[in-house]
Amino acid sequence: MRETTAVRRKVQLRPVRPAGWWFDALLLAGLVGLTVALAADQLFGIDRAVADWAQAHRPTAAYWVARVLNLLGQGTPLTLLAAGLGVLVAVRVRSIRPVLPPVVAFLFTYLTIGPLKVWTARPAPSASVKEPFLAPEQTLPLFQQDVPFRFAQSYPSGHVANAIVWYGVLALLVGALLRSMDRPVPHRVIIAVRVLPPLIVLCTTTYLGWHWLTDSVAGLLLGLLLDRLLHRIPWDDVPLPARLPGSRRTALFTSDA
Repeated sequence: MRETTAVRRKVQLRPVRPAGWWFDALLLAGLVGLTVALAADQLFGIDRAVADWAQAHRPTAAYWVARVLNLLGQGTPLTLLAAGLGVLVAVRVRSIRPVLPPVVAFLFTYLTIGPLKVWTARPAPSASVKEPFLAPEQTLPLFQQDVPFRFAQSYPSGHVANAIVWYGVLALLVGALLRSMDRPVPHRVIIAVRVLPPLIVLCTTTYLGWHWLTDSVAGLLLGLLLDRLLHRIPWDDVPLPARLPGSRRTALFTSDA
């Protein structure tokens, strides 16, 4: 008898747009450059001007609208929603693969956003008008290790970074769910899900004075970088132990997800 051997599919990274690693390098360089500039006490004038303008143009109605819209960037609800959707798709297709994106996204955000906040130790604009009631000029610099941690975790904006990462994961899983139902994936809706909530969160978190403008920009750069790394992972082809359900290749995640 002729012995047959299984031919393994070569695992390749999924394409992202813009293609290539140059854009990832640009995002990382932008984040590093922004951090270095702030550490050198640069860009404070822009931050202060935006924060002062927002405070002067924040009527009660606009404040509450912005506060409600800012809930779109809450990390814990987004994590639970993505995990629940991943489990739903996993049950439908009897595969463990749909659970992988939210798990990896959680690890990515947990290992980057929090440590950066601890390391940079920057207060929010509101730290001058409520506890710990710092002098306005003291709220701007980074690396204020003498300020209690709970009052110095503004940089980068976790709301913005989380919104980019988690809505990207939700878009990925919504596409997988629709494919499992043999339904077409509305690409314009998927793009809207990935773009609109992060933009809303970026604007509202800055407008409310919860983050400096540069905090939000740093969250944007970090979130986009993590999002591109997550979307490069070939979820359909990731090698899994044979004993796990769905260890063989499925066709849930395509290059346009």
